[in-house]
Amino acid sequence: MTDVPQSAAVDFVPDPDPVASMLAVLDLAASDARTTEDIFTGVSQSMPLGRVFGGQVLAQSIIAAERTISEGRTVHSMHGYFLRPGDASSGITFAVDRIHDGRSFSTRRTQAFQEGVPIFSMIASFQDEGPGVEHQAPYPDGIPGPDELPDIESHLKGLHPMSKRMFTDRPVELRHVPSPIYLTVDGERRPSQAVWVKVRRPIPDTPAIHRAALAYLSDLTIQESILRAHGIAWATRGLKVASLDHAMWWHRAGRADEWMLYAQESPSARGGRGLATGRIYSADGALLASVAQEVMVRIPEPDASTG
Repeated sequence: MTDVPQSAAVDFVPDPDPVASMLAVLDLAASDARTTEDIFTGVSQSMPLGRVFGGQVLAQSIIAAERTISEGRTVHSMHGYFLRPGDASSGITFAVDRIHDGRSFSTRRTQAFQEGVPIFSMIASFQDEGPGVEHQAPYPDGIPGPDELPDIESHLKGLHPMSKRMFTDRPVELRHVPSPIYLTVDGERRPSQAVWVKVRRPIPDTPAIHRAALAYLSDLTIQESILRAHGIAWATRGLKVASLDHAMWWHRAGRADEWMLYAQESPSARGGRGLATGRIYSADGALLASVAQEVMVRIPEPDASTG
């Protein structure tokens, strides 16, 4: 996420099939370049502000690393840093370093480059799953189901049609509890919220695609628990928000094209930075993943010459 100008979508041409576009960016090509690393290349989805969506490069980096892992070993954690804004009109090169392969775990470093400069750096760990102790944080109480909540269109009345399409023409469907903060922050100012989320239509059954799609959507809305606590809407003039780093742990298998509950909260904000955490549950209550992200938040100071 980044600057949120009022006319962000004026020159934006929405994708006619955003789900197909998301799947296309996850279909990386292997390079035949002879280097000490495994090299893959990919494209970007069109973005209204011209910058690569963080969830996209997260998902692509996971796909690239997983391409170098032996069959049956799956990702269980990643830790990454967003280094520079990416250009959505340019391709991305992913360099994977095979750091370690043990009896049960493998570790990979993925660096994403544009024009020879790194824009994202990640280390991920993969595991052969085995038996062990098991427990999970309880499913949140009192959350209405997605069918009980209005769709996104209901919260965008009065918005310019092109700006509205910036929210509605995405590969992911969202339903907020209590409500979105795109234009206003309604209700209590608190550092927590829940969001029902899923890919808009069925995607292939390949587990690796669903793991990557989960990473993709994990970067959506998690910043909002910080903004909601202070009554700051995305439409606030001059607001600047940027993801600094991202960590994710996959606990259980799930489908990204079925409704999931993303419970989010912010334990702290200070010094222009806020920390946001989240837990992603399947609709039947299984904890699929945990997420943490630190975010830069800059709010323009009031103009002393006015008022």
